[in-house]
Amino acid sequence: MTLSTQPTSAVSLRRLLPDAKILGAEDIVVRSCAANSKLCLPDELFVAMVGAHEDGHDYVEEAIANGASAILSERALPTNVPVCIVENSHSAYAKICQALAGDPSKRMRVIGVTGTNGKTTVCRLIQSIMETAGATVGMSSSLGYDNGYDRQPWDCDTPSAAILADLLSRMEYNGCTHAVIEASSEALSRDRLDGIELDAVAITNLRNDHLDVHGSVANYHRAKKKILGRLRETGFAVVNADDAACSKLLSQIDTPALSVALHGAAEITASVVERHKSEQTFLLSAGDETVPVCTRMIGDHHVYNCLVAAAVGLVYGVDLKTVVRGLERVESIPGRMQRIECGQPFGVFVDQADTPDALAMALKSLRRVTHGRVICVFGSDGHDDMSKRPLLGRVAERGADLSLITSSAISGRGSLEVIHDVLDGYERPAKAHVMPDRTAAIEWALSEAQTGDTVLIAGRGAPNLQSLREEELPLDDVAIAQTWLYREQPEAEVEDDGPVLLKFPRG
Repeated sequence: MTLSTQPTSAVSLRRLLPDAKILGAEDIVVRSCAANSKLCLPDELFVAMVGAHEDGHDYVEEAIANGASAILSERALPTNVPVCIVENSHSAYAKICQALAGDPSKRMRVIGVTGTNGKTTVCRLIQSIMETAGATVGMSSSLGYDNGYDRQPWDCDTPSAAILADLLSRMEYNGCTHAVIEASSEALSRDRLDGIELDAVAITNLRNDHLDVHGSVANYHRAKKKILGRLRETGFAVVNADDAACSKLLSQIDTPALSVALHGAAEITASVVERHKSEQTFLLSAGDETVPVCTRMIGDHHVYNCLVAAAVGLVYGVDLKTVVRGLERVESIPGRMQRIECGQPFGVFVDQADTPDALAMALKSLRRVTHGRVICVFGSDGHDDMSKRPLLGRVAERGADLSLITSSAISGRGSLEVIHDVLDGYERPAKAHVMPDRTAAIEWALSEAQTGDTVLIAGRGAPNLQSLREEELPLDDVAIAQTWLYREQPEAEVEDDGPVLLKFPRG
């Protein structure tokens, strides 16, 4: 996708960015802009931004040679075209993109969802609730986008500011009344959501994550907190009160806020009634009303996701029964505790869990509904925070009866160093099984499973593409598992372990 916006209207930088300093002109009127010097077209504004590996200020001359008529930068530049100097070019670029798109967020109810885990699921649940209530809802998440007319997959959590502006504009054009946006910490730290007026913010949880990008826990939490600055004055926030960091944040929120909890006190709560591998039932309580919710997705973490989504729907005036119907309509989400059913006498789940916290939650959820062994296939992609790798090993050793370390790449090439890092987290490394070839590892784990066992295939989740010998080959854990199961067990019968009854909490 291009990083340049299509001209939809004229935008005055003097009016849009009143604190900016303009050199070489009284004002700069923008009809289109670009953040990539190679894509810059005649009479466009070139926005120079400092990236992780490159500085856009170094490519100003190339942009001018390609026809840029003005420059937006964070410092004065020796050029013969007007220059607009701002403190933060990332933020300015996002605001310009939204203005050129006609500021669509001013005419829709835009809901921002952030947190360490559960963002994508909460986005889909909110969309389902509001659609069940009769609204037309667009969505942008790590699984792809829905602009109200068509749905397409992509490979990012939050797109660039230009793409996000174009997407919101298309949602408005297609009649969307609401839009749900997944906001990653990287997108928030790079101010991609600036210029968007959020009507609601949902924060699922805040754990120690992405330290390789943000440098410290404080910086990571600070990036997440920036989403609250995008709330309009009449907006509201939904926060997980059971999460320590979120609970602390709750006391700092100036706008109206609603809390949810599974174990503590909150405005909206839940209590689990029963669970088994194919579904779980919990009671959802809001005010004086309590209704049962039966969902095909299992685990406490999914109950939290449902609570957050339900809170958003309730604030928008959706009645509780409609909220429940919306929650129950979402039977599965690709790569999020996705159950594979091919007639096998044991459970098979595919989950994205690529962090110690997410892997621990997945293993804990499956342990509660498994009468036999829990077998875990997991790995690291080699591009993550190296400090996480030993923690992944520690979690797998403690949470699974049989753990198999593999690569997250289809070839297994270059993964031995990563596997060695994961093994460092084991107290008894001899208990670990190592098989770098991911396909072979998945098939071996399935062949080891017996009646009553559960196999968790973790670390990749939704379908992906990996490069192997200059070719793009599909790396899909679901397809690998299904192919083996249908081939090896064509006549196997499903054997349900039966529900696991849970006691109601007291007090």
